[in-house]
Formats: sequence, structure tokens, C-alpha cells
Amino acid sequence: MRQKRIKYVTPALLKEKGVVLNVEPLALPKDRPIYLEIGAGKGQFITALAKAHPDDFFIALEVNPYVLYRIVEKKEAMELHNLLIVLGDAKVLDQYINDQKIAGLYLNFSDPWPKSKHHKRRLTFPLFLSLYQKILLSDAFIQLRTDHLNFFLDSLEYLEPMCHFEQITYDLDISPYMTEYEIKKRALGPIYQMKGRIKTNDS
Repeated sequence: MRQKRIKYVTPALLKEKGVVLNVEPLALPKDRPIYLEIGAGKGQFITALAKAHPDDFFIALEVNPYVLYRIVEKKEAMELHNLLIVLGDAKVLDQYINDQKIAGLYLNFSDPWPKSKHHKRRLTFPLFLSLYQKILLSDAFIQLRTDHLNFFLDSLEYLEPMCHFEQITYDLDISPYMTEYEIKKRALGPIYQMKGRIKTNDS
């Protein structure tokens, strides 16, 4: 079920809450590792990580403002000072991140876009992978998690030329860091995960 429109969630409110609304380079810390989740949803995964690792810095990127507001609520309730929330699209990722590169990238339950004509919209499609190469440190990891097997297999194929696979799992165990979507979908079938390191220009 999609998040319904929330009438009181406006650009002004999001800006007041510290959400980044403009496509511009982010002000990021230089003294600690930075981790990014693209398509952060309601934020259960990224806020749990940020809470457990206060010395690291996290970015939640989400394109839907009403879904994103649930991340804002969690951030405030958990008093997370090491989490930056960005309302934006992964297509312009390199405009947000240039000087300060990313130590780890999470893609959790991205839209599988099952129709062939829509595959170029997948966040694991080579067009996006080339963007990730620009923003990741040479030793950074990428972690993909999904419940959609065909999307997972296709993604492995996309990733193989530019990624060193470290873990491929076809039935992932429960962990402390799960999205709301994963918790629901676990009752219906296995969860698939790949963790590896993308070959950057510095690799």
C-alpha cells in the first residue's frame, strides 16, 4: 500500500525539519565514514543503523515527501544527529555528492520494474551503477536486498562487470536492520541479498 498524501507535509515544513530539498552539494562531515540508503522508504532500516552507530554518518534519500516524513518522525523521536534526510532522485546523485565520497551504499527493496521496457529505471541498471562509481570510495561496499528473484538475478548480471561479489544469499536471516517492507514480506518467501564492492575509478 502506498503512503497516502499527508496534508500538513509541505516543503516549508520539511525544510524546517532539516530536510534537504534543493539539488546541491551536501554539507557532509569530513571526519567519519558516510553511508547512503537510496529509496529509504519510511526509514526503519537507516534510523536503526544510525542509532546503533553514532560515530558514523548516514544519508537517507527518498523521492516521496509523504513517505520521507516518516523518516523525519523517527529521526526526531530517536534524536539522531548523525542522519541527513534528502528529498530527491537518484538520477542526480552526483550533484549531491562530489567531494565527500561514500563508504557504503544500501539498496533495499528497490522497485523491480518487472517489464523489460522499464528495466532502465532499475536502481541497479548500468546507468545508475556508473553514477555509484563516481560517488563511492575505492573500498566502499554496495548492499542490495530484495524479495524479487528475477530482479535480483538481473541485478547480479548488471553488477558482475563492475563489482567484486563478497556475499550472495538466497535466504537471508533476520537481522536487527530491516525495512518495514522486509518485515512484512518475510512471511511470504525468502529475502535475497548481495554484498560486494563496486570497482571505482580509483580501484
